[in-house]
Amino acid sequence: MTVVDAHREETRIVNNTVLMEVENLRRATLAGLREKYREIFQEETRSRHREHLFRQIAWRLQALAEGDLSERARGRAREIARDADLRTVAPTDFFIVNGESVRTTRGERNRREQDSRLPLPGALLSRKWKGRTILVEVLAKGFRYDNRPYSSLSAIAVAVTGTRWNGLAFFGLTRPASGERKDRTHAEK
Repeated sequence: MTVVDAHREETRIVNNTVLMEVENLRRATLAGLREKYREIFQEETRSRHREHLFRQIAWRLQALAEGDLSERARGRAREIARDADLRTVAPTDFFIVNGESVRTTRGERNRREQDSRLPLPGALLSRKWKGRTILVEVLAKGFRYDNRPYSSLSAIAVAVTGTRWNGLAFFGLTRPASGERKDRTHAEK
């Protein structure tokens, strides 16, 4: 159905039967959605994600009632998906500050943010354990204890104690909600 408003702009309104079907889908069980999927798409689904199935079925119902994407839109979507010229780094002259070009670099996407509870690289962490002092050096990527690299403080705590520990707790780096460090009130082993 098409409606023309006071500004003479055409607006398409979704068919009421489609709206009713979509509303019924909202209340359907997972088994009901899987059955509806089989009915509409003429194939079984491997998905057991209720929201995903709901969205796929609702989209398909609307596409069947109102019309699918035009061939031009499909072609454009394929072009965008294939486009190898998409930039991952801004052009060299993209950022200009005070008339000077600022050099852009590729960021490390897989790099995790440094935990704010850890000291900066180069710092030494110490902990007394059964009469001996444990010294750990914080590195840019990981830690060094006993001249061996470790990826986590927990791994060092296991190496020292022989049991599983939260590394931050073992070295006293945990903070309460206020953000202050806890005072050690328990007896050291």
